[in-house]
Amino acid sequence: MTARRVAFSAALVVALTVCVAFLTVPVVAIFVSSSPGDLLDGLRDPSARDALRLSLICTSIATGIIVLVGTPAAWLLATRRFRGRALVTTLVELPLVLPPAVAGIGLLAAFGPKGLVGGALGDLGLQPVLTTAGVVVALVFVAAPFYLRQAQSAFEAIDRDWLDASRTLGAGELRTWLLIAIPVARGGLVTGLALAWGRALGEFGATLMFAGSFRGVTQTVPLAIYERFASDFDGALALSAVLVALSAAVLLTVKLLGSGSPGGSENGREQRRGPGNGLGAGVGR
Repeated sequence: MTARRVAFSAALVVALTVCVAFLTVPVVAIFVSSSPGDLLDGLRDPSARDALRLSLICTSIATGIIVLVGTPAAWLLATRRFRGRALVTTLVELPLVLPPAVAGIGLLAAFGPKGLVGGALGDLGLQPVLTTAGVVVALVFVAAPFYLRQAQSAFEAIDRDWLDASRTLGAGELRTWLLIAIPVARGGLVTGLALAWGRALGEFGATLMFAGSFRGVTQTVPLAIYERFASDFDGALALSAVLVALSAAVLLTVKLLGSGSPGGSENGREQRRGPGNGLGAGVGR
C-alpha cells in the first residue's frame, strides 16, 4: 500500500469520524444534560402530554392521507410519459425546498379566510386556519413530497418485464399494481412513509403560522418545545428526548421493513433475478 493510498484512507476515516461526532453529539447531549427523573417530570406536565397526543394523532392522519393519495399519484408519475410531466414533478417537489415561513404564508394565502380558495371553503363551513384540521393540512403539505418522491423512485425501479408479464397473464393495470408493483416496491414505500412521518412529526414553522399554537388544539410537540425553551428547559429536553426516541424507532423500522425495496438490498436484488416468486399464481387467480 503506497503512502498516498494510506493518506487517502486516513482522510476518509477522519471525515467519517467528524461527521458522526458532529451529528451524534447534539443528540446524545439531549439525554445527558438532564437526569432521567427530570425528563420524566417534564413528561408529567399535562400540556406536554396534550402536545404528544396531538402530534401523534395529527401525524398519523396526515401520513394516512399522504399514502392514500400519494401512492397512485406516484405510480402515475413513474409509469406515464406526458407533456408537462417535468413541470408536474417540479411542483410536487417544490415544498421540499420552501422555507417553513414561506410554506405557512402560502397556506394562509391559499386556505385562509381571504385566501385563494379559503372563501369557498368558508361557504362550505370548512375553515382550517387555527384548528386541528389546519395542523393536518400543514403536515400534509410539508411531508407529502418526501413520500411522493420516494414512492415514484421505487415504482420506477421495478423491472418492466414483471409488469408486462402480469399483463400478458391477463391481469389489468389495477391488479398488476396491487399484486405486483406495490409488493415489489414495498421497501421504498415504507422508506417514503417513514420519511414523511418523521418530517410531519418535526414540523414547526408552517404549523405555527397556519394553525397557531393553542394547547390541546394545535400545539404539537415542536411548538411545545419552543414554548418551554426559555421557561422550562428540562421540559423542553424531555419532549425533545421523546422526539429523538420516536425518530430512532422510525429509522429502525425502515431498516427492518425496507429490505424489499428494488435495488435496496440483497433481498430486492434476489427478487429481480427470476420469475420464481409466484408471479403467475398471484395474477392468474
